[in-house]
Amino acid sequence: MKPVCPHLFVYGTLLDSGNSYGAYLQQHCTLIKKGKFKGKLYDIGEYPGAIVDESTDQYVHGSIYQMDEPEKILNFIDDYEGFGDDQEQPNLFTRELTSIETDMGTVQCWIYLYHLSVANLPQIPSGQYFK
Repeated sequence: MKPVCPHLFVYGTLLDSGNSYGAYLQQHCTLIKKGKFKGKLYDIGEYPGAIVDESTDQYVHGSIYQMDEPEKILNFIDDYEGFGDDQEQPNLFTRELTSIETDMGTVQCWIYLYHLSVANLPQIPSGQYFK
């Protein structure tokens, strides 16, 4: 059985330790470093949504975590992100492996990307949800 990628890139509400899911991540993961990917960040209301866009010069900024039990943690966070066959369809987010740029090179990470239309959503030009 192929091991699951142990890295998770977080760019939104999961960075907040006051969020119960964010607190869970902090208890079961190790912060590795800051990172970014080419894309755009949108304000969806109570949370942000990011999309990958290799053609832009904008970045989405966040943090890379190493998960102590990747399968268990991803299943837990899938529920929070509304991802999976047992969630409302179409899912709000998809979970994908993405290359995250760091000051020491790239790291393959799981990331939750917004899955619905961003046509009428306000963009967060800084690419940072929390400033």
